[in-house]
Amino acid sequence: MASLRPVEGGSPTGPPRRPSGRQERFASWLFYLVAPRLGRAAPPSPPAHLAPFARVAIPRRGRGRSLDGTFFPAPEARAAALLVHPWTEWGQAYFHRRGRIDALRASGIHALTFDQSGFHRSPPPRGFPDADVADALACLSGLAPGLPLVLWGVSSGGYWAHFVLAGQSLCRAAAFEDVAPHLLRWAWRQAPWGRPCYVLFRLLLPGVWRWLDLGTHAPHLRLRAASYTSGARDRGVRPEETAELARRAGARCLLVPGAGHLTAIKLATADVLGAALAVFEAGLAGGQVP
Repeated sequence: MASLRPVEGGSPTGPPRRPSGRQERFASWLFYLVAPRLGRAAPPSPPAHLAPFARVAIPRRGRGRSLDGTFFPAPEARAAALLVHPWTEWGQAYFHRRGRIDALRASGIHALTFDQSGFHRSPPPRGFPDADVADALACLSGLAPGLPLVLWGVSSGGYWAHFVLAGQSLCRAAAFEDVAPHLLRWAWRQAPWGRPCYVLFRLLLPGVWRWLDLGTHAPHLRLRAASYTSGARDRGVRPEETAELARRAGARCLLVPGAGHLTAIKLATADVLGAALAVFEAGLAGGQVP
């Protein structure tokens, strides 16, 4: 695995400019129209072994009702982590399993999970989901005043976090799992029924399509350390794409043999948890991952 270096913002021009408000409103409407459909699941409460925890209302600044979150405090905490869930019907409950919260607490790191807009008790979307990530980070900063922040984003959760972390020094470190370099290209492979809509999106909104390309944002992540993990048999996020994102970000790359999408954590739990914790330690210390 490659060692990490701090990401200093890439080229002097910085990350691409955000689309105009009108473009974003139309693009986000079209994005949700063609996004893969999810099943419905009741929002489960955290299991008893994750106690203590507390429900948190995360204000959506200027965007209506609050997001629904859960705060998992760590004793004698030295940092706080935001966990951003993938596009699954479970929302923030995705993190109730596989040991991420337990591992963070054992390392002295608070954890905050939340349901993005459109999931469970959170209100409907207004614009792209990166605004939810920014609002959740602001809330976490208030819940853990004075503590450094880190971020753990999985699949689409890690994808949208890139737009927040590019050019803004909000977190010391970030661990990304199963992140596609472009969500609509990922959807082209995983949801081929929507291909006419994806073509229409690219024709009508070429600037937004370019802005959605993480390859243009990864070099500008304002982090001390970062890592990318994915499965070597992921059909939607190809191994060479994960390696290229990591190269652009100056980050560590972990490819789990035999794993598909969202299964690396199942097949190599200790490796995935260890890679994320090592990156967080590096970010908090300001050093590099050995």
